[in-house]
Amino acid sequence: MVTVERPRLSPARMRPRDVMRVGAVGLRTRPLRAFLSALGIAIGIAAMVGVVGLSSSSGAELDRQLTALGTNLLTISSGTTITGEAAQMPTDAEAMIERIGPVEAASSIGKAEEAKVYRSEQIPEAQTGGLSTYAARLDLLGTVGATLRNGTWLNAATERYPAAVVGASAAQRLGIGTAGPDTQIVVGGIRFTVVGVLEPVALATELDAGVMVGWPIAEARLGFDGHPTTLYTRAEEPKLESVRQVLAGTANPEAPNEVDVSRPSDALAAKQATSQAFANLLLGVGAVALLVGGVGVANTMVISVLERRAEIGLRRSLGATRGQIRTQFLAESLLLSAIGGIGGIVLGAGVTTGYAFYSGWPSVVPAWATLGGLAATLAIGAVAGLYPAIRASRLSPTEALSTP
Repeated sequence: MVTVERPRLSPARMRPRDVMRVGAVGLRTRPLRAFLSALGIAIGIAAMVGVVGLSSSSGAELDRQLTALGTNLLTISSGTTITGEAAQMPTDAEAMIERIGPVEAASSIGKAEEAKVYRSEQIPEAQTGGLSTYAARLDLLGTVGATLRNGTWLNAATERYPAAVVGASAAQRLGIGTAGPDTQIVVGGIRFTVVGVLEPVALATELDAGVMVGWPIAEARLGFDGHPTTLYTRAEEPKLESVRQVLAGTANPEAPNEVDVSRPSDALAAKQATSQAFANLLLGVGAVALLVGGVGVANTMVISVLERRAEIGLRRSLGATRGQIRTQFLAESLLLSAIGGIGGIVLGAGVTTGYAFYSGWPSVVPAWATLGGLAATLAIGAVAGLYPAIRASRLSPTEALSTP
């Protein structure tokens, strides 16, 4: 008797398209559960992309501000004496600083301590609103990089008369929207006409809560002693540090230790660093949300394996290998995570773009954030789906089909 050996049939290989189609079966049959699981992933990725995007957009806005305002502004302010009293700079400090070769511009303000600011004579004296009155030089606006919201700056004519320019915060506290002949405030008991309103000054924030008047009128009628309290200096960028080292001695040769020299752009950079630290905290929160989303995917996949034991047994009976079953459930987990990840990236980028547009910032979403978010999503999906996939592949056909 001749025996004929039957050829051993190897299981059909699944093409990538087949893997994707089989992996999507569970998502199509249970859309609500798939949506909720993907939503957890999407929230985590959106949080991470949004935090990185907003931080990058804020940094881009800072760079744009510094480019427009310049990083070569140095501020010299009066400090304190050895006994703790307020120090005074010489009245000719500004003229002495202008003699320094690399100095391109210099201007100053002087605080009129006794000149309190009120909206009208009817306001109680105790309600000053924390506003200060400054005698200001005519070239102050250009030196500090300030701009007017409306009205005009002081000039050679108005600096001798009761005319004032108010800072952005001061205008808000005084209830002033627009400068004009009919807009008046009381400074040191004298009515001043508001001729201009400033935009917020990034490199000289003390001006925001101040009222600027001409130097001559401040000396003549507001009890100002003529000593500058803050000097603003623009110097050549390559020689900025050299200028910085000699400013204190030049402004006050007799007591250089009573003068404080600072670089306002450093304060902006420090503020940005603080914002970055807060962004890192939010990034951690996003990572926790992503982890929670991964747990949700793992839970969905485990339940899916338990509910589809009959399907697994039928496929095994029809010739599907353990590897193909494992690939099916792993592909389903990856698809579920990818859907959530892509949705999160779109949501995070949309939030970043919308908030940046609202704030007037350039919208920046780094490519590494989107690619990293997608990679993190797939990694979470692979880890979350690995155990359920292995568990599904280990079910024997008889065990799976006999389960009610």
